[in-house]
Amino acid sequence: MANPKLKSVTKSSQNSNVIVRRKPVAAVKTAYSLAEREEIFRRFSIQRPEPRGELEHTNPFTLVVAVALSAQATDAGVNKATRALFRIADTPQKMLDLGEEKVREYIKTIGLYRNKAKNVIALSQMLVDEFGGKVPETREELVRLPGVGRKTANVVLSMAFGQATMAVDTHIFRIANRIRLAPGKTPDEVEERLMKVVPKQYLYHAHHWLILHGRYTCKARRPECERCVIADICKSPEKSSDIPAPLVELPPQVIGEAVE
Repeated sequence: MANPKLKSVTKSSQNSNVIVRRKPVAAVKTAYSLAEREEIFRRFSIQRPEPRGELEHTNPFTLVVAVALSAQATDAGVNKATRALFRIADTPQKMLDLGEEKVREYIKTIGLYRNKAKNVIALSQMLVDEFGGKVPETREELVRLPGVGRKTANVVLSMAFGQATMAVDTHIFRIANRIRLAPGKTPDEVEERLMKVVPKQYLYHAHHWLILHGRYTCKARRPECERCVIADICKSPEKSSDIPAPLVELPPQVIGEAVE
């Protein structure tokens, strides 16, 4: 069997030829040019200059708990359940003092509340035992906490510690694939691609812009293209309008009263 041909560059030296194999450069998978991506996020930045997550919290610990509770639940539903809980248990030790049974009572309106209450107590215990009651600031440490996955860790790193991350929830996963910004088969794949295709100057707020765009405009059942500020740039085969909505700053977010 003949050997396959290798693309190579031959360099001459006095005694021998040196073959240097070039590694193929992986193309960034997106339907948009850099100029188009910059324009998309420029418009989002005008529409929402300071986007925020819509989970109520008072410190990194309550944020970890709120995000962990939000799995398969709405932010509005989690906020409703945690307001009273966080008034009396806003530290790991206070949560442990409250106990699993009482935590269940506070969060029983949230889906999977029994298992989530168990995780809240377990992560509180780990924070006390291994981290001195403080929430760690690295993804590797955060994902060790019971009930905390990569998405939760990314949200905490961004909102609590100011790191540029991409927390891929159902909204971002849908948007990235629907508009072909960073298509992927898994959340991790979409996260990796978004981190590459989002212009660096917009990366810190990008995950909030995309979540809010998916929650309020590019909705799951029917995208409201007539209200979309990037309708003319969007390359989604589902879009129903090429005319962008007026580019104006939206009213400030009212956290705790979000409509899912």
